[in-house]
This record gives sequence, structure tokens and C-alpha cells, in this order.
Amino acid sequence: MGERPPFPGAIAATHLRVYGTAAPDGLAGGTPHLHTACTEAYWVVAGTGMVQTLTTRGFEEVVLEPGAFVWFTPGTIHRLINRGELEILVLMQNAGLPEAGDMVITFPPEVVANAESYAEAAVLPEDERTTFGSGQAARARRDLAVPPFNNLRQATEAGDPAPLRAFHEAAARLVQPHVADWTKRWQDGPLKEVERTGDLLRALAEGDPDHLADAGVHRLAPPASERRMGCCGTLGTYLP
Repeated sequence: MGERPPFPGAIAATHLRVYGTAAPDGLAGGTPHLHTACTEAYWVVAGTGMVQTLTTRGFEEVVLEPGAFVWFTPGTIHRLINRGELEILVLMQNAGLPEAGDMVITFPPEVVANAESYAEAAVLPEDERTTFGSGQAARARRDLAVPPFNNLRQATEAGDPAPLRAFHEAAARLVQPHVADWTKRWQDGPLKEVERTGDLLRALAEGDPDHLADAGVHRLAPPASERRMGCCGTLGTYLP
């Protein structure tokens, strides 16, 4: 089949099984977090639930059921709630950058204010990074993030934008050291794909069909039985 091209638009895809254990507020589901540079989309393939979102425009709950499709732009804090066997195909912008570092969890302010404290709270131990572990570390990470998320929600709903603004500022500081690496990932993937499309359009405008002879079909195997422990649930990743 030759060299495998990137997914359309140089996105990435992951099959997500949302956590079914309860957080401190009694709701089962994932860890609230945001992405600083990427849009993310959910296509629900099974089960039911909702996604809670928080932006400067306010708090919202979107019902999730099979066939539902919802996406959110950078800066949207989102938290998945599992009402029963919720499974989602997650589509991620920028070659999967959301799972390669573009994620800031809603830990307490004193944690997100310090890069070392944040890393200690966010990174799972080696033996807890897949479903072959106990899952306890992923649950503890989620449980640390839920109360601060609810505090941000309450402040925003009360008309006080300062806590959410402070979280955005802390998030930007946390990711700043990684932006150079992200830029290279973007240049080597999404940007290159956009430029390639420009080349194809120019060729077509000149009546040149040569690239059509390079057509091919590509496929990936289903994810392995050992899944990664993610923010929102267990992950079967289609692209690294």
C-alpha cells in the first residue's frame, strides 16, 4: 500500500470508554480539562451521558446519545458524565496534539500555579498508565480536579469572571515551554497537509492529473486490548 498518509486533515482519532466510577460530587465520568490550541470533537457510538462545558459564556450541559456529534474550541473546559456505557470516537485537531500535551486539568489554583506541582498531580505512575493497572491513580487525578471545576462553574454563574480568567492564565503559563515542540508537530503534519492540498489544486487548475495515479486505500487494526488510561476514560488510540 506504500507509505501511510495522515488521517484527513491530519487529525487523530481515539476510541474512548468513559469512566463509570463516581467523582466527589457523585457524578460518574471523566476529568475536567481544557485544550489550549486544539479543537476536539465527540461522536457518540454507544451509551448515554452528557458533556459539561464551561467557557466565558457560561456553563452548559449537552446530552450525549448514539449518533450525537459535538465539538468545542480551545479554552472550553469539558467534563464527560457517564449515564451508562458511554463510548465515544474522539477526533482531535493538529495530529492528536490534545493527547500529546495540549491539555490542562482543573486542579486547585495552587497546583496549576506551579509547573512541578502540576506535573506531579497530572502524570500517572508507569504501572498505572494502562488498563493493566488498578485505575486508582486515574481516579485520584479526576477526583482532585472535580471540586475546583465546580468552583469555577459557580463563580462564572455568579457573574465573577476572575477565577476562570486566572485558570486560563495559569494554563497558558503551563504549556508555554512546550509550544516550540508543538509548532514543529503542526508544521510537519497539519500545515504540510494544507500546503499539499494547495499543490493539488494548482495541478488541477493546470489540467494535470498525475497525482490521481498515486491513489491508495489504507487501514488500521482495532485498538489493542490493553488501553491507555486517559483523562476521561480508557483510550484505544488509532494514531500515536
